[in-house]
Amino acid sequence: MIRIAITALAVLAASSVALAQGRQAKSDFGKREWDSNCAGCHGATGKGDGVYKPYLNKSPTDLTVLTKANQGVFPFDYLCQVIDGRKAFEAHGGRDMPIWGADYLAKAAGDYMDVPYDPELYVRTRILALVEYIHRLQAK
Repeated sequence: MIRIAITALAVLAASSVALAQGRQAKSDFGKREWDSNCAGCHGATGKGDGVYKPYLNKSPTDLTVLTKANQGVFPFDYLCQVIDGRKAFEAHGGRDMPIWGADYLAKAAGDYMDVPYDPELYVRTRILALVEYIHRLQAK
């Protein structure tokens, strides 16, 4: 009887860990944003080798070397502004990628049309999740 109880407890513990790991993988909001909005051009690993690369006028940036190219500092604020894209800033030059801030804002209006929400917070949250994921892609 004790052996059955121990076995049942071990199975329960193992299934709880597996369930928690499954939830963790599903809750990676930054990766989900990346996969749905960025991987097509920048590639699954961020090296600029996405499936749309042959169809673009300019090759996508290798986002895995942003920190290295910026003397070891991850350009967090700059990247947030580039992804948002709603406010043009001189240092960036031309606009070669979608204006995700406007896209996220439009999606928010559709997702939350019956519920009070802060549209800028919605946009910022999605951009921050994406920037955090890009930070994880940085070459070591």
